[in-house]
Amino acid sequence: MLYNFKAIGVVPPATDFIDIVLSKTQRGTPTVVHKGWAITRIRQFYTRKVKFTQQNWHDRLTTILDEFPKVDDIHPFYADLLNVLYDRDHYKLALSQLAVARSLIDRVASDYVRLLKYGDSLYRCKELKRAALGRMCTLMKRQGPSLTYLEEVRQHMGRLPAIDPATRTLLVCGYPNVGKSSFMNKVTRADVEVQPYAFTTKSLFVGHMDYRYLRWQVIDTPGILDRPLEERNTIEMQSITALAHLRAAVLYVLDVSEQCGYTIQQQATLFHSISPLFASKPLLVVANKLDAVAWENLSETDRATIEAMGVEAAKLSSGGLAGAGDATAEVLKMSALNEDGVMAVRAAACDRLLASRVDLKLKGKRMTDVSNRMHVALPKPRDGVSRPPIIPASVAVGQHKPSTRKLQKDIQEELGGAGVYSMDDRELWAAVAECERRDVLPEVWSGHNIADFVDADVDERLAALEAEEDAAAAAWEAQALELEDMDDLTPEERETLTAIQKQKKKLALAHRLKKGAANNQALLPRRADPDRQSTTGNLKASLERVGMDSTKAVDRARAASRSRVGRKRTRDSDDQAGAMDVAEGPTPRRVHSSKSRSMSRGRALSLAKPGAGSGLKDAAQQNKAIRINDRMQKRAGKMARKGEGDRHIPDLKPKHLFSGKRGYAHA
Repeated sequence: MLYNFKAIGVVPPATDFIDIVLSKTQRGTPTVVHKGWAITRIRQFYTRKVKFTQQNWHDRLTTILDEFPKVDDIHPFYADLLNVLYDRDHYKLALSQLAVARSLIDRVASDYVRLLKYGDSLYRCKELKRAALGRMCTLMKRQGPSLTYLEEVRQHMGRLPAIDPATRTLLVCGYPNVGKSSFMNKVTRADVEVQPYAFTTKSLFVGHMDYRYLRWQVIDTPGILDRPLEERNTIEMQSITALAHLRAAVLYVLDVSEQCGYTIQQQATLFHSISPLFASKPLLVVANKLDAVAWENLSETDRATIEAMGVEAAKLSSGGLAGAGDATAEVLKMSALNEDGVMAVRAAACDRLLASRVDLKLKGKRMTDVSNRMHVALPKPRDGVSRPPIIPASVAVGQHKPSTRKLQKDIQEELGGAGVYSMDDRELWAAVAECERRDVLPEVWSGHNIADFVDADVDERLAALEAEEDAAAAAWEAQALELEDMDDLTPEERETLTAIQKQKKKLALAHRLKKGAANNQALLPRRADPDRQSTTGNLKASLERVGMDSTKAVDRARAASRSRVGRKRTRDSDDQAGAMDVAEGPTPRRVHSSKSRSMSRGRALSLAKPGAGSGLKDAAQQNKAIRINDRMQKRAGKMARKGEGDRHIPDLKPKHLFSGKRGYAHA
């Protein structure tokens, strides 16, 4: 299974984590408690904030816990690699602390939601909400070191190579600076750094190649030194982890020139000390740097040591069944610098691994189940008579006869070649007659053929149409003159008709001007008539000019007009009883009484007695309470408060929206 550690989300620091959650709570829930809300609604208001914050914490912590791999659930190779790089105990402790914090936040939220059900005032509910959010933030502040550690682990895991433990793998190991990275650069598309000093490679590197139409991965491991396991550092333990858990073909590389700083005997000692890691795996011993020292120039002792390593490698691969004469005991020779023997080493390692994987599958239980359901039929010859294929003579002649048909390729070469010649598709129009294939295609616009609207003598037809229209207009004018000459009307009727025609022309002209200039706007009120043309006098004159009686219209207009002198309001109780009677004689002078003065003091005061249970003994004390309330409300209004429960502190530039990096993906 291939693990994608790069998909793990960013783990924010504790302070940023708190800002993110509280900001989302502020934006995702209502923020104003309106005056006059019942206590049940106030409880719901603050309960919603507590629950929203708890759910936000819960979801984000759950996402972190789910994205990070569980040590007990992943492949043993990655489990041990996590232990080597990050310390398994520290890693599990950090995740468990976040899980405990998540459960504590859920518990705090449930406790304070229970307390909010008994809140008896706005202030108490708000303080309970504040205490709940404060305890949640305190819990997350204590997880600061764990969050920082997990973020560092996430960044490092994102840089780990994508190693698939189940695929075909070649594993290159040996002492430092023996040519492992050079071999990997030759057989794969990887570009591992190569330097003439030890421990250039400090972590696992992966390259990929193709062999026999299959995908292979090659892993370059850091160098290993011959010392006890507890003394090996993190760099060496990565190689030990890969050798212990990956089922791959192992290439143990030797530096026969001893330029790496270690003798052949020391390299052989390391081979025998880590030999338990090679058990049941295809193992090849590769002698490198033969360009510096030829194989024949090695001493007999060194050659015998290397050959003994080859025999031991064959035994380890076969489980002790192979011997000295076995083909797998051969020591492979190459030079990574000159690429001599590199491809042979790659082919031998791949073939050995493929054979091992096939043998392993044949020995498994699944192969037995499959073989029981399969039957391969092998045909047997019935006799020894040869029966070659028979081809008729006419067919044989036609196979060797040159074709006389002219192909499009031949036409293309005759007419300029590719890029110049363009095939005429109209030759393939079988549904169209051959005589019509070269016709000009009709031009179509909006579903109509343009050729249907083309007229060659359109100018002559247009001139004839215009002449016909001129003749019709002249005939109409002559008929109109004849009508005007009629003497059927009396002089008064003719004068009235003339006035009506002039008025109609004037109205049409005024309407046209008004429509063009003012875009047919609504009528203006009288106060917007500066010339005072809309008067009853003008109305009467215009109606009399057309012979109409204007008496009723003028009376109605004057009755609808408003008097410029307003009527004074009185508080006399007799106005309601005799509103239609007109008082005779001089108007009596009004005497101001204490009662009238008290009524004009202000609308906030009251003369009614206070109700039962109000705690006020008389109207004076009630009016005093009203004045105090007005004074306090005025003070709150100067401070832009909606009431005594409004404690909002406006922040024109909140920090979480105007600081740090901002982009499309940020909340």
